[in-house]
Amino acid sequence: MKKQTKITAWERVTLARELERPKASDYIDAIFEDFIELHGDRNFGDDKAIIGGIATLNEMAVTVIGEQKGKNVKENMERNFGMPQPEGYRKALRLMKQAEKFKRPIITFIDTPGAYPGMGAEERGQGEAIAKNIMEMSSLKVPIICIIIGEGSSGGALAIGVGDKVVMLENAIYSILSPEGFASILYKDSSKAKEAAETMKITAKDLKKLGIIDKIITEPEKGAQNDFDNITKSIKKYLIQAIRKLKKLSEEELLEQRYQKYRII
Repeated sequence: MKKQTKITAWERVTLARELERPKASDYIDAIFEDFIELHGDRNFGDDKAIIGGIATLNEMAVTVIGEQKGKNVKENMERNFGMPQPEGYRKALRLMKQAEKFKRPIITFIDTPGAYPGMGAEERGQGEAIAKNIMEMSSLKVPIICIIIGEGSSGGALAIGVGDKVVMLENAIYSILSPEGFASILYKDSSKAKEAAETMKITAKDLKKLGIIDKIITEPEKGAQNDFDNITKSIKKYLIQAIRKLKKLSEEELLEQRYQKYRII
């Protein structure tokens, strides 16, 4: 794979948001076998901005969850542009608790501009749903690996982002909110988003240096879609190795390591 030239944080933001960039479903189809999608939160409805279900990875049963954007305008409308509502996070939690019951490792794919801020979502407990997921994930007694494949913004990302290992694609971003939102709050001017992107330290390289993530998956300069096969092979290899190591830990050791990981951060 060709080595990248130096590009700016804003250019990585642009790459992370590209419509052609592979989505969670693309990675699920390429990496796992026998994926069976499960629907609904057993409370309100089914949120298509989050997909999830059971699959096999190298003949090992796993639970896979991903934030799903669309590949065109019609799909993005159906998927709410990858912005989950409370029922999406509750669906994810239902699947994670099921994974714990059957001792299946959990893999999540993060790709969202943020949790949906609509009135209905707020009325149904958006903040509570995100907070509960973070709390519950911190104590799940199975290995959790989180992979940021595009945008990883705000609580929308954190709600499925508490992992024993956190991995980022090279042109993905991970931040407390969008650069536009940051610029609007700190600079009172959303047009300063480019400047904000540099200040926020949202790139994989910055976050690896800060100890927020554990590994960077390299990708071509113009995006993951230009070498998708090799990227999925790298992710699959990493998942198999990481899960194998994590499964050697006792439940107590797993939870203690997870606690220390986020306690230090």
